[in-house]
Amino acid sequence: MSQEAIDLRTWRQFLAVAEELHFGRAAQRLAMTQPPVTQAIARLERVLGVRLFDRTRRRVALTPAGEALLPEVRALLAQAQGLPARARAAAAGEVGRVRLAFVSTAGFEQVPAWVRAFRVHSPGVALELVEATGDVQLAAFARGEIDAGLMLHTPGAAPPGLARLAVATEPMVLALPTQHPLARVDRPALAQVLAEPLVIFPRRIVPSLHDAVMALYQSAGCAARVAQEAIQMQTIVNLVAGGVGVAWVPESVTQFRRAGVVYRSGEVLGGSRRRAVLPLCETSLVWPGGAVPPALARFVDFVRARVQG
Repeated sequence: MSQEAIDLRTWRQFLAVAEELHFGRAAQRLAMTQPPVTQAIARLERVLGVRLFDRTRRRVALTPAGEALLPEVRALLAQAQGLPARARAAAAGEVGRVRLAFVSTAGFEQVPAWVRAFRVHSPGVALELVEATGDVQLAAFARGEIDAGLMLHTPGAAPPGLARLAVATEPMVLALPTQHPLARVDRPALAQVLAEPLVIFPRRIVPSLHDAVMALYQSAGCAARVAQEAIQMQTIVNLVAGGVGVAWVPESVTQFRRAGVVYRSGEVLGGSRRRAVLPLCETSLVWPGGAVPPALARFVDFVRARVQG
């Protein structure tokens, strides 16, 4: 078979002849004379190595090969006709994809609400979601595997080198086993809480927040007794329910209604005179600096409007 290229004009000529089943009418439809159309079809058959039309002086009919090609050619030409509009839509961020990673706490409220609203706002942009901790997200950014991420950190402590949009701030709360004596106290004394075994996420996951929790213990003049580390917030809560220890978790985690766990929000009493200020958590949408792909820019603008509105 010849490797000669077949351009769109030739396919348009084939379509005209196939639909008109008459070379003269096909030429008229294409605003051409008949000989170039006849020559184009002969050349197409030569390149393909098959007959596309049976023709006599009185009739033109498609061969089985021509019949098989007809729907494919229609689809090809329709797709080609739509390419300019698709290119303009892609440049405007109206079509494309955004690969979004998110920490588990964002998955309780922000991600479901944004996915639902963004599908209405920009139906041509696909959101590809992957749950990942902050350290995993940074590695994925370095490999070019994600476009944006929702990360957890203390206020203003987002990883450097990334563009950032703060989307939520929340306090830490205390998670206690339901059967623990302190669970029956609305505001347990700080000294009692800090003496309990601690379930916490590894520092590499959220360094700033881990350090803030450790600073709470240091400010009270004691060292944390880490009983167990766990990566996912749901796992931490499950360990608390199992009586492994207490945990400090972002307030949004309280939406994870796990039997066997109670949460204590607000400031924890530190004896009769002073109160311990619990760390705050900030969730940020982050993405690589520099030129931003149109679909990602559209998503960032969407999130910014939701946060500010």
